[in-house]
Amino acid sequence: MAESPARRNILTLNAISGVGLARFPAERYHVGGDVTAPEAILVRSHDMHKMDIPASVRAIGRAGAGTNNIPVKLMNERGLPVFNAPGANANAVKELIIAALLIAARNLLPAVRFVDGLKGDDQALHKLVEDGKKQFAGMELPGRTLGVIGLGKIGSLVADAAIKLGMNVLGYDPEITVDAAWSLPAQVRKAHSIEEVLRAADFVTLHVPLVPATRNLINAQRVTLMKKGSALLNFSRDGIVDNAAVLAGLETKHLRAYVCDFPAEKLLGHPQVVALPHLGASTREAEDNCAVMVADQVRDFLEHGNIRNAVNFADVVMARESDYRIAIANANVPNMVGQISTALARASLNIHNMLNKSHGDLAYTLVDVDSAVPDALIAELAAIKGVLAVRYLPVTLV
Repeated sequence: MAESPARRNILTLNAISGVGLARFPAERYHVGGDVTAPEAILVRSHDMHKMDIPASVRAIGRAGAGTNNIPVKLMNERGLPVFNAPGANANAVKELIIAALLIAARNLLPAVRFVDGLKGDDQALHKLVEDGKKQFAGMELPGRTLGVIGLGKIGSLVADAAIKLGMNVLGYDPEITVDAAWSLPAQVRKAHSIEEVLRAADFVTLHVPLVPATRNLINAQRVTLMKKGSALLNFSRDGIVDNAAVLAGLETKHLRAYVCDFPAEKLLGHPQVVALPHLGASTREAEDNCAVMVADQVRDFLEHGNIRNAVNFADVVMARESDYRIAIANANVPNMVGQISTALARASLNIHNMLNKSHGDLAYTLVDVDSAVPDALIAELAAIKGVLAVRYLPVTLV
């Protein structure tokens, strides 16, 4: 049956930027933390893994990049897209990484700690400063090599900024997208392995998602491969770096510094560690950008069935060419499009336009037809083995 024409309910699990929430027209959407039977959920950091996600939910939007706090596998089984906002916070993270580079290069935090511990009058302080500053001598960035592991939007921006600071950049990303490759500065040298980056770089910055293959990506073995006296930066995800391995490298002076956005008990108080309180996207601009981006994507999906930037579905965007649209999420198995087309033909519905794309085990189909769709056909489509979700989206609901 068609989606309800009443105001759509959007549940927010965290404080989402009002700039983003304003993208949902108040006369058509009820947005807040106390709504019932939500059609979509907007979330930032709230852990949804133990949450009973209502059957009414059609989509989840993460106002940020990572989706580790969302049960994506469960949503796959229900045919629900999980949207995120890739690149919306990229500039904020880039700027923080440049700050981290300078902190590591100039030993700024240890120097601040040293000064904070001094006592005496101005004359005594002057002598203590002159005697003690030698231990904080740093290095300048021009001519140094920055290794960038992961060359998505953030990695590319960091590479570009480092080049403008006079650094050499060595990058590695075996799964770089075409768009990312186009935006990458030409001066970035391509590495053929993580190990090649670690051996050559004075600074290494990580920009990869946390998945089973990247957990403890920087481990004891790889720490020993890093250039002696190098610094490691992790503003990607907790769990990508083995903290014990890094601490061992710092104790032996193999590493000179570790700067990260993920405090851990073992790291606290270490003189060569700078652990920030997850500040990567903590700017007003980044929060606004993420909220706007994910709100627009969720609204477009609810009203038109289009999918942009879902972590579990391919991008499927089709311009409206009819008032009558059907959106179908299904398992990526043979003859699914054939069964859908056959069901439409039996209902004497002419297909005006159709788009089908797959991503891993999931596929998604948008179909515009030339006349109204009966409830019986929606039920028939939903009953096809492998179909996970069916939505009828006539233009009268937009």
